[in-house]
Amino acid sequence: MTLQKIEVEDLLQFKYPSNLQYNPDGVILAFVVAYADEKENTYHRDVWISKDGKVKQLTASLDASIVGWKDNEILIINRKGEDETLTTLYEINIHGGEAKPFLSFPFPVSSLKFVKDTIVLTGKIDANDPDAYKDTEDVRKKKLEEKKLEEDYHVVDEVPYWFNGQGYINKVRNALFLYKDGVLKRITSKYQNVHEVVIIKDQVYYTSETYRLRQDRKNQLYVYDLKTNKNTTLYGKKDLSITNLFQLKDELYAQVTDMKMYGLNETGHIMKVQKGKFIECVDPERSLNDGVASDTTLGSGKQNATRDSYWYTLATNEDHVEVWKYDVNFKKKVLFDKPGLITCMDVGKEKLAIVYQSPTALCEVVEVSLDGKKSKQITNSNKDVLKGKYIAKPQPIHYRSTEEDLTGWVLLPENFNPKKKYPAVLDVHGGPRAIYSQAYFHEMQVWVAKGFVVFFTNIRGSDGRGDEFADIRGLYGSVDFENLMDFTDAVLKKYPNIDPKKLCETGGSYGGFMTNWIIGHTDRFCCAASQRSIANWISKLFISDIGLWFNSDQQGVQNVYQDSDILWDHSPLKYAEKVKTPTLFIHSEEDYRCPLPEGMQMMQALAYRNIETRLVIFKGENHELSRGGKPIHRLRRLNEITNWFIKHTK
Repeated sequence: MTLQKIEVEDLLQFKYPSNLQYNPDGVILAFVVAYADEKENTYHRDVWISKDGKVKQLTASLDASIVGWKDNEILIINRKGEDETLTTLYEINIHGGEAKPFLSFPFPVSSLKFVKDTIVLTGKIDANDPDAYKDTEDVRKKKLEEKKLEEDYHVVDEVPYWFNGQGYINKVRNALFLYKDGVLKRITSKYQNVHEVVIIKDQVYYTSETYRLRQDRKNQLYVYDLKTNKNTTLYGKKDLSITNLFQLKDELYAQVTDMKMYGLNETGHIMKVQKGKFIECVDPERSLNDGVASDTTLGSGKQNATRDSYWYTLATNEDHVEVWKYDVNFKKKVLFDKPGLITCMDVGKEKLAIVYQSPTALCEVVEVSLDGKKSKQITNSNKDVLKGKYIAKPQPIHYRSTEEDLTGWVLLPENFNPKKKYPAVLDVHGGPRAIYSQAYFHEMQVWVAKGFVVFFTNIRGSDGRGDEFADIRGLYGSVDFENLMDFTDAVLKKYPNIDPKKLCETGGSYGGFMTNWIIGHTDRFCCAASQRSIANWISKLFISDIGLWFNSDQQGVQNVYQDSDILWDHSPLKYAEKVKTPTLFIHSEEDYRCPLPEGMQMMQALAYRNIETRLVIFKGENHELSRGGKPIHRLRRLNEITNWFIKHTK
């Protein structure tokens, strides 16, 4: 029986669960489900809850996101509003009733936690007007009118002055506030930018960085005592990256690294914070987060959580995401280990919840027993979307390249015939410290439905195998390129009926860099599609939101001025005169991670030499186009790439 084919437009039917949060007692789970609105070209979000094994929708048409639990029965939600400079929070009872106004704050709220009669929150403020939250309504309106006179201008005097997905962030700081008895009090200084907050009893621990001209990518650790109203610096040196704060049995822990061995992507060791010093507990040897590349997830949530005497965390291991459980001695137990990805988690009294996606199904909420022996899917948001459709299952290919044992996968069209010739697509993930898993990947399944064999792999530089494997600083375009070509050879050897004259290639971000590099170093691909790419490490250095630290770190240079020849040697643009491959470029106008000029340079370099090329620029989109772009834009992007492949493989 022939099954139905996966279509590009199926994206419009996908549901995206995220932001799992158990109530304080750990018996009721709240989460958000997002879905596309084709007519308005946007997404809407509703809040759902799960209680006693039953799942029900709590809100409808509110565009609501979960801020947190006020108590065991009342949720605090944030509704999408027209004025992005304000935050109006609502409370809603899980037993029913309308959402009621709770509190309003004169700035965008980033996080909010309840501590007895005090609310600890963080929010975005303008360091040029740090006390604006105290303004009366009349003063606020007057300032808004004055800002309108300046809306045609951007004045910047620090870096980064823009950030992907956030727009211009010049002088924007995430400040720490306390709210008690109707009074709002800022704890941090005007130039201080707060990253994480953990509360243990009456102690508010937080990491932050204070800067006026340039971010340093290092942070410090502080504690604010709610009883004495005293702010204390626990670690004030500017030599460490302190992340992933968490508490275990009323003790503070963090992941800490000096980034000296493996650079910016170095995995921090878990350390106990004691009297301003860091005492090593364990080297996790894996990234403690979801590192899987995907185009079928939207929104995230907690990557770790504490319950009783255990700490639970996601971990990217090999080609999938697992759930790990640590005891107070940091002895590890793997609770959930299945092919696929996990976007977020939380821990309840007797269960933990995850958003899990398998090789043949989309994201759903799954609850797992705290001993890891039982798991149960509790939502069926996407049960009918792919029903009756052919989903290609990943076929593994093990190969050896650059003295490494590597693994890739091949997706075969329905009723694959070894005697028939097939076109194929090599898909390269971003990062580079990310991975491809065996989880359902929509763009790949679309190409399979169009008759393409699709193949993908985790090469050197990928996540999941530790820092040493992931470290390709100064090696971009060498071992990674060799791995991809060796993988392509291995696929063609196992499937000799793939037409070597009809090989296509694509990738985004780091995968876009590799696409640009590939077309300048081989003409074995009949066409390519380069997405949100990197063309020139020198130009990207001073226009990307992360270029100032990422470029020099990843290219292994100490002085970007004196070592500019190294940056140029690793730039695909240098080799554009050798390109023969027809190449499509996909780029977003507001991509500040791999800015638009990167794609423009490569496209113009090809057009200059009369090489067939096409650049499609998406207005109002950023680096997340393929994952979180507006629904119609995501369809256009995938259709552009698919049609390009079809055109050049006829």
